[in-house]
Amino acid sequence: RTTVGSRLAAKLGWKFYDADDYHPPENKKKMAEGIPLNDEDRIPWLCALHDILRREDSSRHDAILACSALKKIYRHILVSGASAIESNQPEQRGENAALKILFVHLDGPIDIIAGRLQKRRGHFMPPELLKSQFDTLEPPSAPENFITVNLEQSLPEIVLEIERAIFQG
Repeated sequence: RTTVGSRLAAKLGWKFYDADDYHPPENKKKMAEGIPLNDEDRIPWLCALHDILRREDSSRHDAILACSALKKIYRHILVSGASAIESNQPEQRGENAALKILFVHLDGPIDIIAGRLQKRRGHFMPPELLKSQFDTLEPPSAPENFITVNLEQSLPEIVLEIERAIFQG
């Protein structure tokens, strides 16, 4: 996620945010100990990420967020903020209108992703937690605004596919 997102942001001249940088210390500690995060751990973090995206949108800036928004409700929170927790419908009026977000589902076999995680250095999440993420994953589906991109392509091909999807609507 981080490599693809940062490469795409650099190519487009957009701001880049890595959601992992915004986890509170308790979440990082839990993951470092090999304990998967639960909804209670993730929801405040996702609300903070929504606030970042809302700020960028209000400033008329485009941004890329690398984030493992594994469940539909997590993606809903990124779009609508805390109100998504109480309601199943995104906010649509005024200042609090739902954000327009294109979700990119980077899809690939667990062994390819595990291999990439093994190469990552200095990250708080151990590769052993990957299976729990696959177990939690609810792949995006209609009516969510998303594309699915195969991770078995080269990095330039992945970035180009996402760029085309952004500018084609």
